[in-house]
Amino acid sequence: MVLNLLLLLVGLSLLLGGGDLLVRGASALAKDFGVPPLIIGLTIVAFGTSAPELSVNLLAIYQGNTEISFGNIIGSNIANIGLILGIAAIIRPLAIEGVIITREIPMMVLASLLVLITGMDIYVRNSPNVFDRSDGLVFLLIFCVFLFYTIGDVIRRRKEDPLLQQAKELSEKKSFKKNIYNLCLFIAGLIFLVSGGKVAVDAAVIVAEVLNVPRVIIGLTIIAIGTSLPELVTSGIATWKGHTDIAIGNVVGSNIFNLLLINGLCSTLRPIPIPSSGGGQDLLMMVFLSLLLLPLCVTDKKKIVRWEGVMLLILYFIFSGWRIYAG
Repeated sequence: MVLNLLLLLVGLSLLLGGGDLLVRGASALAKDFGVPPLIIGLTIVAFGTSAPELSVNLLAIYQGNTEISFGNIIGSNIANIGLILGIAAIIRPLAIEGVIITREIPMMVLASLLVLITGMDIYVRNSPNVFDRSDGLVFLLIFCVFLFYTIGDVIRRRKEDPLLQQAKELSEKKSFKKNIYNLCLFIAGLIFLVSGGKVAVDAAVIVAEVLNVPRVIIGLTIIAIGTSLPELVTSGIATWKGHTDIAIGNVVGSNIFNLLLINGLCSTLRPIPIPSSGGGQDLLMMVFLSLLLLPLCVTDKKKIVRWEGVMLLILYFIFSGWRIYAG
């Protein structure tokens, strides 16, 4: 048991390190080949914080561990809002840029509602609840539309869009001179991601069996928090430095990536059944937190203040504790 917990931690560490190396190598290579910083920031860098979730979920899908995949996707989104934004708001009240309210959060809410509706097949189509291949293709299509619209919107708003500033800053930080070195970083990142995902998924399955808890619980808690550490670190540092728009934009963007890109890819490759025990409640909690975020952002002079951060943390821990207890 102790060995498998250690293996789980090792796997998560490899995932985090691999995601960082992947982004650094890919960003530098893209810059060397003349890709604009804006495109690097909106694609490679934005994708980087979701790379651990993608690795874990693709490997879980390949091995048939769909409960871990479901738990990680939904659990990461719950943790991003309840845990990460809660902590960030306690560090410093989060001032929200208008574009995040008008573009990013509504898209996250829409994606969350879409995932909820497509996961309620028993009511919609009178069949077992599952994210099937048709759902996955719809998620991917909407993600492509969102990415195309976001890039166009950012280009039109060049002077005031915070996402453009983030893209430039991050892409500059990730630049290296030698193409061979950058390629090695990229390949090492891929190797770390794949090996870390395999170790984490295998260890999680054994831990779930030893503790006699559903695999979805391990996905919702340990793996979800572990793969969300890049968002936690990025948002925490950004908040500490006063870049609160980057902190919330990072979380919201990650949630959209998780629901549309990662969930879309995984459910296209293999249908993901919604766990009969608590799966519906997980989806409802994710939608509830997504909807709650909107009024939090438009009140208190467009700030998420400290008491609201405490509330988000309490909601997260109460729900997580209930899910672990209820199984």
